[in-house]
Amino acid sequence: MIIINPSYYCDMEKDTQELKVFFKEKNIQYVKVAITDIDGVLRGKYMHVDKFLNSTETGFGFCDVIFGWDSADNLYEFKPTEGEELFTGWHTGYPDQTVSVVLDSKRTIPFENNILLYLSELKEGEVCPRKTLKTTLKFLESIGFKGKSSLEYEFFLFRETPHTVRDKDFRNLDSFTPGMFGYSLLRNSVHSDLYLEILEMCSSMDFPLESLHAETGPGVLEAAITVDETLRSADKAVLFKTFMKVLAQRKHLMATFMAKWSEKYPGQSGHIHCSLVDLQNRPVFSNEQTGEMSEVMVHFLGGLQKYMKEFSALVAPTVNSYRRLTIGAWAPVNMTWGKENRTTGFRVILGKPSAQRIENRLPGADANPYLALSATFAAGFLGIKEKIEPTKPTYGGAYFVDTEDRYRVPVSLLEAAKLFKRSKAARSIWGNKFVDHFSSTRVWEYEQYIKKKPIFEKDSLKVPNWELKRYFEII
Repeated sequence: MIIINPSYYCDMEKDTQELKVFFKEKNIQYVKVAITDIDGVLRGKYMHVDKFLNSTETGFGFCDVIFGWDSADNLYEFKPTEGEELFTGWHTGYPDQTVSVVLDSKRTIPFENNILLYLSELKEGEVCPRKTLKTTLKFLESIGFKGKSSLEYEFFLFRETPHTVRDKDFRNLDSFTPGMFGYSLLRNSVHSDLYLEILEMCSSMDFPLESLHAETGPGVLEAAITVDETLRSADKAVLFKTFMKVLAQRKHLMATFMAKWSEKYPGQSGHIHCSLVDLQNRPVFSNEQTGEMSEVMVHFLGGLQKYMKEFSALVAPTVNSYRRLTIGAWAPVNMTWGKENRTTGFRVILGKPSAQRIENRLPGADANPYLALSATFAAGFLGIKEKIEPTKPTYGGAYFVDTEDRYRVPVSLLEAAKLFKRSKAARSIWGNKFVDHFSSTRVWEYEQYIKKKPIFEKDSLKVPNWELKRYFEII
């Protein structure tokens, strides 16, 4: 694979005229543009450079149905009730919305003849996930802080194609490798060609990995994306999930980021490592005298404990998400915290100031990175603003700790959606339109599941085919 320097195009975007000259010199006729929908799925298209150049100043029209349908392209059929603000639907007629190109998001796609790819966002509209995260980060900046973050993903690989998994009805799939070989040097050495190709792709597309290894489970890999400013971190995560799937399918493999594709194995996480710096980029999570948690870090942690329950739908957004959040499955069931404790909801990691951080272990690999990061940093912001003190730390296993109900992880998407809809904190950060629209989409998601439940729900532990068909490939 050809590795392209991600900074190759950095100085070519000072204005539209320079871009025009650059495209002409390089004989570039088409670029790719993409926007993230409410489920975290990248939706996009090829665009002629003439239209793209015009759009750099005025934006371009994109049908807002991408915020009016679910991950299976089924139109939401809910109607706004009195007082609700739903972004789109039959009541609006699904018009075009103006989309702005994010010029500094450019990448080249190495296996598409290095075509340029640009991310984009709604110019206006509170439901856009990327804009939602930007809103959150503005609140942080208002009190003098910026977010730093890194996401790590677990995903299963199979020797299958989109056709074969459907032919097999998503059962008896051929895993990429057999056995429970966590951190196996044997596996990554035998299959080094694939591992190196993944590393090369991630570097060339400017979402380099800090680490990549075999995780426990047949064909499971874990990738940790390098730390960055939080908006860029979200961009990198969205691109990683998409192009990891692309690379796999181009090699006649399939990668899935479902939270829990099989009841036989642990679920797949999308943990968020987060910290804050001041506006001069100095770390603020560490107490300079003791090396322990600073007051800012303590209150950020307190905010996570207090608000992540009502924000849970943002980090566990599918019906399948809640199959992962179970006792003894390497996923939290409560909002406890502990130092280096992987059974708690929030793992505190002490170290040098630049590395001191909190790991939010609630999100699954199925979460929309923009929204999961929004939830994390909004909760932290509120904790700092309200000076919320966390509970005492948890030592040892957190699964059977007797916690108050307010610290319990929701048991279903429906419970999480209702909590989010009622959340005054959520409305204070993201506004009524986003809260009403997003919570309605999650209720819709749960209702689609319930419609099929009498048919398939014989074994409550078994992952139903409905979930596999809905989430296995696209989420």
